[in-house]
Amino acid sequence: MKHQFNFCPNCATELQQLVAEEDGGPKVRTRCPACNWTHWNNPTPVLAAVIEMPDRDGHLLLARNAAWPGRFFGLITGFMEAGETPEGGIAREVLEETSLTVDAVKLIGVYDFQRMNQVIIAYHVVAHGEIKLSPELAEYKIVSPHEVKCWPAGTGQALAEWLTSRGITPQWLELPPRRPSEG
Repeated sequence: MKHQFNFCPNCATELQQLVAEEDGGPKVRTRCPACNWTHWNNPTPVLAAVIEMPDRDGHLLLARNAAWPGRFFGLITGFMEAGETPEGGIAREVLEETSLTVDAVKLIGVYDFQRMNQVIIAYHVVAHGEIKLSPELAEYKIVSPHEVKCWPAGTGQALAEWLTSRGITPQWLELPPRRPSEG
């Protein structure tokens, strides 16, 4: 997913696709011909949580984002905020989106999600409490780790890796093929 800028945020000149010499050679990027501002379009770090709930027999919490079409349930995710650690950010996101208290956070891994120009930093989060969803989330479900189905994109890979680390062979969702317009 590329962000589109039409005008320079520094001088308001119309941006162009220009070649400039960078480490490793010439590179075409969106640049300002007047002040040389460059839109780097670096991936955005996104935090994700495989939430395990010991007070619910170690089951996992999956949620459906209110903006998603259909009834897909995934991990709790969110963006880091300035001044916070990834671990603090995922604890904040879990609390904000579910009202759950986080007891422990452990890194699962880092995953590529180029379709959205993101890098996913996934954590195993142990949490407890009464679930109260934020308006960002439409509904949730509690699933046994042995019954959860993974999906082939970034956060689904993290879930599969976490399951494998627990000696559970991941089961995979069968997704419909993408339409050409979805890239």
